[in-house]
Amino acid sequence: QLQATHDRRILGAEVLLRWEHPERGLVSPLEFIPLAEETRLIVPIGLWVLETACAQLKSWEGIPHTRHLQLAVNISAHQFHEAGFVEQVCAVLEKHAIQPDRLKLELTESLVLDNIEDTITKMHALKKIGVHFSMDDFGTGYSSLAYLTQLPLDQLKIDQSFVHNIGVQPTDAVIVQTIIGMANNLGMDVIAEGVETEEQRAFLERHGCPAIQGYLFSKPVPIEQFELLLKQSWVLSD
Repeated sequence: QLQATHDRRILGAEVLLRWEHPERGLVSPLEFIPLAEETRLIVPIGLWVLETACAQLKSWEGIPHTRHLQLAVNISAHQFHEAGFVEQVCAVLEKHAIQPDRLKLELTESLVLDNIEDTITKMHALKKIGVHFSMDDFGTGYSSLAYLTQLPLDQLKIDQSFVHNIGVQPTDAVIVQTIIGMANNLGMDVIAEGVETEEQRAFLERHGCPAIQGYLFSKPVPIEQFELLLKQSWVLSD
């Protein structure tokens, strides 16, 4: 699913999984990811996603209107807290010979706080080589602001539940503004997910959230359709 600025300049995308079942068709990750987590199949699945994303970034490197793109990959707690996770990421980056800052790893608050010392060590090791980090679903968990300042995060991601209630619940609008202000004060980027209406988009732009993701611009699409959107965007930007 594409991530873009308010003037529809595409910054990159979040990598999302769908299971193409021979009989059931496309199966939602809400159905199969919990089972993958339970059986720990999420670890090899996660590595496959990482490999596929880096291969895609490599294929975009030689094309002027795609070489700037960044791909965000969700990392599970099981995968992140594996002993060799840092070495695994480094090996994939080296294998595909891509710029590490084109890869953005999305971590949840629960993953980060699950083993904070391990998290800090691994994040700093990967940050040192240039990998970017985004905190997914920010504001929905129980983050310690003290730990937040110790993490080398590049971006906070405003959860879609808050975005959905813009114009509905005043308290959620205040939370959105607070997250934007916090990100700015900590020197981080900020992106909002689940943007579906022009009203939500205008509110986010007005309050200083530069990047958005959601059905207003595009639903999640296969790579071929995403590249078509890129070509259309490139033509318009010219």
